Amino acid sequence: MDMKAITFFVATAWLTLQVPHALADDPLRSGQPVFDRAVDLVIDHHHDASALERFRATVKQEIANAPLDADTPSIRVDEAIDAVLASLRASHTGRFQPDTIAYFELADIFRFAIRNDLRRLFPPDGEVSYPGIGMIAQPASGSLFVSDVYDGSPAVRAGILVGDEVLSVDGAPYHEIGSFRDKIGRTVDVRIRRSTGTDPVALKVAVERLRPLRMFEKAIEDSVTVTKRNGKRIGYVRLWTLSAPDGLDIVARELAAGRLKHADGLIVDLRGRWGGGPSDAAELFVGDTPTFRLIQRDGEATLANVRWRRPVVAIIDEGARSGLEFFAYALKTNGIPLVGSRTAGALLAGRAYLLPDDSLLEVAVSDAVIGDDVRLEGRGVEPDIPVAFSLPYAAGRDPQRDAALEQMLRILAGG
Repeated sequence: MDMKAITFFVATAWLTLQVPHALADDPLRSGQPVFDRAVDLVIDHHHDASALERFRATVKQEIANAPLDADTPSIRVDEAIDAVLASLRASHTGRFQPDTIAYFELADIFRFAIRNDLRRLFPPDGEVSYPGIGMIAQPASGSLFVSDVYDGSPAVRAGILVGDEVLSVDGAPYHEIGSFRDKIGRTVDVRIRRSTGTDPVALKVAVERLRPLRMFEKAIEDSVTVTKRNGKRIGYVRLWTLSAPDGLDIVARELAAGRLKHADGLIVDLRGRWGGGPSDAAELFVGDTPTFRLIQRDGEATLANVRWRRPVVAIIDEGARSGLEFFAYALKTNGIPLVGSRTAGALLAGRAYLLPDDSLLEVAVSDAVIGDDVRLEGRGVEPDIPVAFSLPYAAGRDPQRDAALEQMLRILAGG
């Protein structure tokens, strides 16, 4: 063995012996691989360096309070990661596990960031999907209530309404993914309670394989309606997310040549699920560029850009976040009335990373500033017409949408 080889071997051996000892002495290392990887990703990528001192202190505290290692029960690891992420006090920051709908929806939205793992995570073709019925439920007053029903979904077809209390699925407690696993193509019995104190109702709901971004596009398209009131045609569309590739194009086609073409006014519902999307999305309603079409020799026209010139009213709540929140801000600054409640105050740019257990970590990697110094993070956008919404036992009633409709009628009547 020559001297160069001996030198390399000695250096390698020294590193092999020393690195574990150095890691063991690092107060930010716990020995629990999922926790440690989450900590490393935040330190390397979180946009706000001033928050990292508080973050590091919380990491040390979590390790000191209950030491973590490779054999630590998962519930303790989950609690520790949640605690250190919460210390950042930032939106677009969280850990998502594959027993939640959010995991699959964000995996599809951030599919480019995790592209090298898609086929392994979602065999055989790498298409993100999950078994479900198109319903989101959230806790309130000690029970679970339906907060969202995606337009066109099996849940809608079965008659599930926002505000329904979810009691069970096939006789067992409701779980977002687990209740429907291995049941695609079958129906499940979803027991709900529609009004307080009434007997439960059992609804048969078909379970489908849901592909998140495609589902959002379908939900946007299926949300389109036209209501006739006082001789006026009032259009409505719900933007569930701006992240769906064809979402805005669907709206543009409906405005230019579809069901909304002859509407006298339009209600744009920004009570979404996720934001994302292009920062100029609101140009569809407030832009100055004229409508532009490309017309072939056979007369077939292709829309290059569409601009809606008639009255608009928008609905907002805490579901308007990220890109949808900027959308709401752009509408408001252009004089379009907003109805509902304050938006989420969640306007940062996030990126997703896979952790060693295949859970998904979202980290806020960039600040977002509007103009010179306007930040919506932590503040949100206030409605011009505040309208409260109480979720439990709403039975499908939607006071915010009703108020938006009344506002549109006032505008069209010249009031």
